[in-house]
Amino acid sequence: MSNPSRTDVLPIQEVVAKASPSAWLDGLVLSSRPAELTVVLLDGGVRTLTTGAGAPVGEPVAVHPVAELVAVGGVWFSARAEVAVEA
Repeated sequence: MSNPSRTDVLPIQEVVAKASPSAWLDGLVLSSRPAELTVVLLDGGVRTLTTGAGAPVGEPVAVHPVAELVAVGGVWFSARAEVAVEA
C-alpha cells in the first residue's frame, strides 16, 4: 500500500497508518450493508465498521484500527469501529 487512493480520509489518519504499518489486520468481509461492513479478521476477531467503503461478502480487506481505516483493493476509506455496549 505504498500509494493508495483515499476516500474521506483525514490527513492525520494517513500519517498514523503510514507510521504504524504493522497495525494493519487482514480479513474478509462477512456482511455488507449501506454505510457498514462487518469483517472477520484472519486472527479470528470480528469488527463492525461504519464506513463508506462498499465491498461484497468474501472480499479481502485490511483494517487499521488505530488510524480507523479500511483498505479495499487499493483504496483507503475512513472506518470507525462500532463500540459494543454491555448492559
